[in-house]
Amino acid sequence: MHSKVAILGQGYVGLPLAVRAAGAGHHVVGYDPDSDRVKRLAAGESYVEDVSGGEVARVLDAGAYLPTGNPDDIEGFDTAVVAVPTPLREGMPDLSYIEDASRTLAARLRPGATVVLESTTYPGTTVELVAPLLEEGSGLTAGTDFHLGYSPERIDPGNRVWHLGNTPKVVSGIDAASLAAVRRFYESIVDRVVPVATPAAAELAKLVENTFRHVNIALVNEIAVYAHELGIDVWEALDAAASKPFGFMRFTPGPGVGGHCLPIDPEYLSWRVQHTLGRRFRFVELANEINTHMPDHVVQRLLRAFNDRRRSLAGSRVLLLGIAYKANSGDTRESPALRIAELLGDLGADVRAADPHVVEPPTTGSRLRRADFCTAELAAADAVVLLTDHDAFDYPLIARESRYVLDCRRRLPADATVELL
Repeated sequence: MHSKVAILGQGYVGLPLAVRAAGAGHHVVGYDPDSDRVKRLAAGESYVEDVSGGEVARVLDAGAYLPTGNPDDIEGFDTAVVAVPTPLREGMPDLSYIEDASRTLAARLRPGATVVLESTTYPGTTVELVAPLLEEGSGLTAGTDFHLGYSPERIDPGNRVWHLGNTPKVVSGIDAASLAAVRRFYESIVDRVVPVATPAAAELAKLVENTFRHVNIALVNEIAVYAHELGIDVWEALDAAASKPFGFMRFTPGPGVGGHCLPIDPEYLSWRVQHTLGRRFRFVELANEINTHMPDHVVQRLLRAFNDRRRSLAGSRVLLLGIAYKANSGDTRESPALRIAELLGDLGADVRAADPHVVEPPTTGSRLRRADFCTAELAAADAVVLLTDHDAFDYPLIARESRYVLDCRRRLPADATVELL
């Protein structure tokens, strides 16, 4: 099935999908209102690490991909996928990008077309929000005149094993015909699809995946805090627990959580439960509290280390290794490193950060200075904090040249100069 596919949003989700669909033989229009993104894509440049500039150039040269900021280029689409951001605003879901995309599609919707929402959101969005907007703007009826469904994105930036093509894709539709249409499209670009009965089930599945991780990471983070205070090596305890071949799944502590999935997605489920049922989702609230305060714990550990050495953190030079929220990625969205830098700056530290994957890191005021990862920077720092365990870091060099290291990822053996979180 080769058809005209419109993908609204050319970010971490939309661009890999656009390039994959174009490579599968579809004619893809990648719509994004960000003119800078469109210019870079038109020049064969990628700003998403999972898609190379060469891949963009190939589908451009083949005439299979058109990046554009003109919504009229979407006209005549057979399938449209909405892959736009869904941020939180003051603790509430912001669906304005979905609303704008739905209105853009509605004005160009024709009978027989298929619309799929991929943006992470609360259960009910596809049927309760997207369908009415499409119907109102087009004069057509969902399920009768056009197909509509939901398929949650499962992009994991920087994952070298699981990518869009080989990660099973959950698909759904508002009726049997819509499910069949959504399924046909994704079967043309991924290895395996997993159909579910309703969009609400698919919407919930995405939130279950991320809430599961969020809660379990919070659990081991809290265990790590108390294990340190009890004088127990939490990492050794986790290793021992992981030797059990059943009934245990290993999660590891860290300086906090980042990206869109963990700090934000569970809040959508929590908000829906509160808004619709009038009840609190206590597991999510507790996980938020624990994970949000892990940067504070990191800074407190650093303060104690300076106090033990009869040094003041104020005026001392602290080198943060890793700005991205996860290993081998340049993604800084909601990264705990930024909060740690801010807290250290508030305490008067000279904060510097090195990350080989982040080309243009966001800054926390003027208190976070970019540094190279090198012997001189390690030796000049009064303390080094390993926040993101990129494979590109030379760990023997860190251990050899640093005066003191707080290792939040357990990449170094604990000794007189290295403490584990």
